[in-house]
Amino acid sequence: MTQICEHICPLDEDFEEIASSEIIKNDFDPSGVDKKCYAEIINIDTECIETVKKEYLGIKEELIDKYPGETITLDDVRSGKRTLDELIAQLTVEEMARMCVGTLRRNDGSITVADAFTVPGAAGDTSTILKDSRKVDTMIMADGPAGLRLQPHFKTDRNGKILPGGAVFGDLIKPWPKDTPKDAIDYYQYCTAIPIGWALAQSWNTDMVESVGEMIGKEMEQFGVVLWLAPAMNIHRNPLCGRNFEYYSEDPLVAGKIAAAMTRGVQKIKGRGTTIKHFAANNQEDNRYFVNVHIKERALREIYLKGFEIAVKFEIAVKESNPASVMTSYNLLNGIHTANSKDLTQKALRDEWKFEGMVMTDWLTSQDVPGLTGKYGAHYPISASSGCIYAGDDIQMPGCEKNIADIIEAVNSGKEKDGYSITKADLQFCCKNIIKLILRLK
Repeated sequence: MTQICEHICPLDEDFEEIASSEIIKNDFDPSGVDKKCYAEIINIDTECIETVKKEYLGIKEELIDKYPGETITLDDVRSGKRTLDELIAQLTVEEMARMCVGTLRRNDGSITVADAFTVPGAAGDTSTILKDSRKVDTMIMADGPAGLRLQPHFKTDRNGKILPGGAVFGDLIKPWPKDTPKDAIDYYQYCTAIPIGWALAQSWNTDMVESVGEMIGKEMEQFGVVLWLAPAMNIHRNPLCGRNFEYYSEDPLVAGKIAAAMTRGVQKIKGRGTTIKHFAANNQEDNRYFVNVHIKERALREIYLKGFEIAVKFEIAVKESNPASVMTSYNLLNGIHTANSKDLTQKALRDEWKFEGMVMTDWLTSQDVPGLTGKYGAHYPISASSGCIYAGDDIQMPGCEKNIADIIEAVNSGKEKDGYSITKADLQFCCKNIIKLILRLK
């Protein structure tokens, strides 16, 4: 079967691809030791091949509230009394903007947006803005890739409030403050370390990888984590890439199959999901926020996106994985931040591959943090909050008040914000994807 697809990710500047200097002959000549042999060219009647033309989402239609005198909750949706569209239609622009921005716990115990936090060391969670009014719970996210990355040792006061201190980042452990109560209660949450992605892929053993994923899913259940921010599966384009240890292979088939196996394992456990990342073409660690990766469409589809496509597609016959979520990368792809690329998140991921989960940004993607972005940001702007909603990048992690304000301004004004025009329907679409995943996992 062949597919007719729209073009995606056009080049922002042309370049010459490296090609063989040999002139490939059209005939097959196996004779003679000194003559080079070329693969036989076989002419195929293309009319005999089934062809499918892909359909793409057009302009989104705004959902209108049909029950203005009623407060629809997620319990109503679960019971079948009301639909998810009917709930989404009742939400205000501010509620949806806050739902599309996540949270992060700082070292001092505070968080960027006023939400509760329950798993020390977790990377972040979705907003609680609709928890009381609409019964929409949060999804707690923990980083990977070598198993769950949580804070092994934490303390609470006698009332159960988590106390600052003990946070681990690399080899650095944040000390307990001097005013830590003497009667503080110690808790421990040690997680199992698994081999790095590269080592797992070298096994070529998808059954074993699936069993590893199932073990991680059970630990997620034990500690209250809903989304694991793994597996990571970019192509080993450069041997010096700082993330190669957590990426699987230079071969997209190997990467896709291993990631699919890991996802199947994790998601065997009810209410747990994976987040395949970094989508897409994250090929170097230096200047990750602003490196502009130039890739022609054929190479993009056949190499850099193919592993993600394999991991995303859910077909019983081939037993792939249907991951709960996808995380975009920091880099630009042909001049556009991947988090702002509708070609990636809508056309390829959702329209062509039929992905039905949630898309999130990598951490601080749409926040200007000079300590992280460094001196490289002068040439390109930071990824835009409005651009994430435009592209269908549903939730910006971990989020900040400026992200929320930018979204609200862009929707309410009807004008371009940081180069992108978005509508209430666009915001409803992203918010719906988040809550739909909460329905699936909670």
